[in-house]
Amino acid sequence: MTAAPVISIEEFQRHSDSNWIVFDCRFNLADTEEGQLAYNDGHIPSSHYLHLDNHLSGAKAKHGGRHPLPSPEQFATTMTGFGVNRDTTVIAYDDNRFAYASRLWWLLRYFGHTEVYVLDGGYSGWRKQGLPISKEASVVQGEGNFKAQPQTGWTVDYKNICEQLENPRRLLIDSRETPRYQGLQEPIDPIAGHIPGAANFPWQEVTDEHGFARCPSHQKQRLSLLKEDKEIVVYCGSGVTACVNLLAMEMAGIHDAKLYPGSWSDWCSYET
Repeated sequence: MTAAPVISIEEFQRHSDSNWIVFDCRFNLADTEEGQLAYNDGHIPSSHYLHLDNHLSGAKAKHGGRHPLPSPEQFATTMTGFGVNRDTTVIAYDDNRFAYASRLWWLLRYFGHTEVYVLDGGYSGWRKQGLPISKEASVVQGEGNFKAQPQTGWTVDYKNICEQLENPRRLLIDSRETPRYQGLQEPIDPIAGHIPGAANFPWQEVTDEHGFARCPSHQKQRLSLLKEDKEIVVYCGSGVTACVNLLAMEMAGIHDAKLYPGSWSDWCSYET
């Protein structure tokens, strides 16, 4: 298997007879049922659908952001229900430049499961190669034994961000599109802008316009301003597309960056 967090369609096909479990993570923030409908209309054979709100997020509250992390119990129930075992290789894909597949990639690793990869090119790349699709819901091959074991030190919360705002050894990375970072537009959250001191690394820069990951050397060059002596904390609107940057950092050899799961939607909830 590749050591990178992404797997090519060609390598994925070479393992088509394995017991890998594949998840379709397509989603649309503006129409939360679009992903399920897209899955019903056609998906990679044997893949199962995961809904961002229902499977990859926890219960919402006044604070905590639009997509809080699922509890260990909730996530374990989801994974075991789809047959994921401790040693299962999991493949995640979407059709939006890793936006949602990387959330599953990060969640699995956060909960202690390392054998997970994002399909390079996603569903669009699969279709463009003329590969087969299915419209039948995939059958779960028995309950799994997945155990959720949250990794210590992988996340920070609002209080921690506030306490460390003036820390010169910490670097905040805002993963949103530049106009949102600059406060020129805000289509989702009630307040525009960014957390003071944050640098902007838009998540879309991780892939090309066709949804294929740019090479590791490109990722290293793009992230070259991130100094080794800095503690890196990544955020976005709600802790989802920040995971695309975390995936890019993994490709670039940066392995200890943290996620602010609540992200801007949590931060600005204290300002309203």
